[in-house]
Amino acid sequence: MPGTHHGAVPRKAGWSPCAGPRPPSRDARGYGGYCLPKDTKQLLANYDQVPQNLIRAIVDSNTTRKDFIAADILARQPRVVGIHRLIMKAGSDNFRTSSVQGVMKRLKAKGVEVIVHEPTLDADRFFNFEVVNDLEEFKRRADLIVTNRQSPALADVAAKVHTRDLYGTD
Repeated sequence: MPGTHHGAVPRKAGWSPCAGPRPPSRDARGYGGYCLPKDTKQLLANYDQVPQNLIRAIVDSNTTRKDFIAADILARQPRVVGIHRLIMKAGSDNFRTSSVQGVMKRLKAKGVEVIVHEPTLDADRFFNFEVVNDLEEFKRRADLIVTNRQSPALADVAAKVHTRDLYGTD
């Protein structure tokens, strides 16, 4: 809606007449919440014999979102895409099921080199993607940097940053 503040819609959508206002989900990389994508996939697997359409639709919507994000990145024609942090929220070390991995695979399939900067990862490679531990080298090499959250560490390369972070906080 023209003229609507970008935070108004999520705040209104998160308001419940029974419970009052709740903080909005800030995870714009999928369909909401940090655990919802993997939890919904697990729910679908657990109840695969139960006739239903809703859970499958939710899982499919996250696939559609990953396709959209990858296409948006590809439209910018980067040669090297840097993924800044695999973790989904501050203080977490769980990046094994990070939704950005689906975006990374889509970019690689289109011939784009993908590099990763994840300080909590002690390895040279992550699922066959190069890990660049030196932040300055990472920023220099990447034509475009994808990050789930705004970061002061990327302020000097803000023009390269691609994020859907509406609030700038975690």
